[in-house]
Amino acid sequence: MGVRVTTASVADEEKAAFWSGAVSRTLVPVEVLPLTGRPFDGLLESHRLGYVRISTLEADAARLSRTAALIARAPGSEPQVGVGVQVSGRAVLEQDGRRAEVRPGGLVLYDTARPYAVDYPERFRTHLFHLPRRLLGVPEHDLRHVSATAVSPGEGCGPVLLPFLGILAASAHSYSAPVGDRLAGSVADLLSALVAQLARSQAADGTDDAPNAHLVRRAREYIDHHLGDPELRPERIAHAHHISVRYLHRLFEGEGVTVSRFIQQRRLEACARELARRGRTAPTVSAVAQRWGFVNPAHFSRTFRAAYGVPPREWRALRTDEGGQGAVHGFLLLGGVCPTGTARAALIQAVDTVHVALHRRSW
Repeated sequence: MGVRVTTASVADEEKAAFWSGAVSRTLVPVEVLPLTGRPFDGLLESHRLGYVRISTLEADAARLSRTAALIARAPGSEPQVGVGVQVSGRAVLEQDGRRAEVRPGGLVLYDTARPYAVDYPERFRTHLFHLPRRLLGVPEHDLRHVSATAVSPGEGCGPVLLPFLGILAASAHSYSAPVGDRLAGSVADLLSALVAQLARSQAADGTDDAPNAHLVRRAREYIDHHLGDPELRPERIAHAHHISVRYLHRLFEGEGVTVSRFIQQRRLEACARELARRGRTAPTVSAVAQRWGFVNPAHFSRTFRAAYGVPPREWRALRTDEGGQGAVHGFLLLGGVCPTGTARAALIQAVDTVHVALHRRSW
């Protein structure tokens, strides 16, 4: 069931607080400061698509702030990755010391686990996509370095993501739960590809200037190349890079994750990608687990479920369909407001291109 909230029938002096409360309850707690001298006018529509919350905000000029104090009030809340797709008006988002201006047609990334603020200097309309950070399957280090990064319609994954997200926002209310689950998986895959692309671009440009960033990257690359080895442990990684185990752990403190936890995350991501692939002959779940360094099938199943919310076999069933078409194809062919003819074919081809690139990233 969707949510629709408007300030139309609220007393003028209560409109801003009313809308702020609605946004905070539906998304994450924020403070709303109107930037006009007239009574505030705002509309919020929100729907859940699997584990993705899709919301459309339309309102007068305002500043939305997620402060450290608001974050501290809910220490147990699950961190979310947010994507804002600007439909009209401008947005200026600040997080982690960076500032990104987003014009209509562009998007911006942010992390709800850390403070951020968004200025909408004029009346605006925006689509917001929130999903659990753990399901994105990317290192926290990468997310931290691409937050407050704007992507234009013609940049990177923009030509694929923006049409897809726009269609999804317009039709989120019309899909059944099974279809919604598959579409949520496609959103996670595409956003994961976007984060990886932005992180690689920053590394290539030399903009990742954190202390010892080069050593952290080398350690992460070493881990990725040896995931299938069940003997991969911090001691071996430290020895390969001629540093102490203690220093290796210190390096990963800046990543927000322990070395062992990072290895497990990367193994789970590789297993999730392989289980989601379509093919005439699919390996067993146990074979996939062993290929990526998991020795005990029962332990793998428990760990996978804790990370992704479903057992490996159910994950495979949700991410593939009997007709051999991916979730994105199913979305585009289900009717409603989907594009037709050349536009639909182009979008299908573009999404396939990103999925192929995403899968190649792990090999």
